[in-house]
Amino acid sequence: MSKDIKNHKDLKVWKESIRLVTETYRNVKNFPVEERYCLGEQMRRAAISVPSNIAEGAGRFSPKEFINFLYIGMGSLTELETQFIISENLGYLKDLDEIYRDILSIKIMINGLIRQLREKL
Repeated sequence: MSKDIKNHKDLKVWKESIRLVTETYRNVKNFPVEERYCLGEQMRRAAISVPSNIAEGAGRFSPKEFINFLYIGMGSLTELETQFIISENLGYLKDLDEIYRDILSIKIMINGLIRQLREKL
């Protein structure tokens, strides 16, 4: 990490992914009861995984390890995006344009951080 970044909480991508977790929880509350513990639980877990992997990677000792955890976080983010699409297709959620923009923005930030870390290898 750069000199200005002391830990994962200083990373904009971590902050934005925390906000996405909150939005995911808010959206899942609108699911039918029978889906809150199936699809809803999967979505909460995928959402939580994104900032958790960013934090764990940032706490590691090498850029290579950090990059690995960023890739895992990216996988969870893509999983979450798929679950939002499924939720929308099933009619559980609607008007998700802002969520999709947030997901895309986080993907771009993760890719940028990966590129930045690769330069240190």
